[in-house]
Amino acid sequence: MGELNPELLAGLAGFVVALIFASIPVGPINLTIINEGARRGFAWAFLIGLGATAMDAIYCLLSFTGLSEFYDHGVVRSAMQLMSFVFLLVLGTRFMLAKSVKVPNKLDATSERIEARMEQKFRPHSAFATGFLRVAANLGVPVAWVVLSAYLMSNRAFGCNQDWVADTLPAKVACVAGVIMATTLWFLFLSRQVSRSHGKFSEKTLLRMQHISGLCLLLTALYDGGLIVWHLAKHPHQP
Repeated sequence: MGELNPELLAGLAGFVVALIFASIPVGPINLTIINEGARRGFAWAFLIGLGATAMDAIYCLLSFTGLSEFYDHGVVRSAMQLMSFVFLLVLGTRFMLAKSVKVPNKLDATSERIEARMEQKFRPHSAFATGFLRVAANLGVPVAWVVLSAYLMSNRAFGCNQDWVADTLPAKVACVAGVIMATTLWFLFLSRQVSRSHGKFSEKTLLRMQHISGLCLLLTALYDGGLIVWHLAKHPHQP
């Protein structure tokens, strides 16, 4: 495959990655939209999603900006490739083997405490503010974006010799735009479905969504792992 437009490739990468992580697995924001949408209707649920999208985009942009200075070092780039591979492999396995929609961990518990303090301090009265604060308090979101940003900026796109997101401002902005578009479309769809069905999402349906997410992450991790092995076999003495 020939060279692709870097901004188009970055926008597509941001869209796909955000769609996977926004829609699957079912996280705190999605569950909030399901619960609130059943009680208050489409508009309220969608505004929660827009607030979440705004904070998610901020974390995404900060992650890309903060990583730029590290890419002058080949060792750091290789470490990021390895870190992102392990992250996708572990997370994909966790979601594939999950037997319930939410698997609590220490990070979730810490995020819930931070969220409770923030809501007590700021007392959000609008749906937008509720979504914004819940993502801001979720420690898993910035951690995930740091790893995902490292992955997108240190791994080649399928079938071409370009990184998913080039280390340029236009490419990063395009990626964030793709993230905003994907999360907005997902929350629009979810809010509409919830308002129509009054929040009647079965546990089986939600768990299936989580398993699909895990499969996508595992396949990506295996592909990247294969590239790492191939590179080591071809250049055994290079770092």
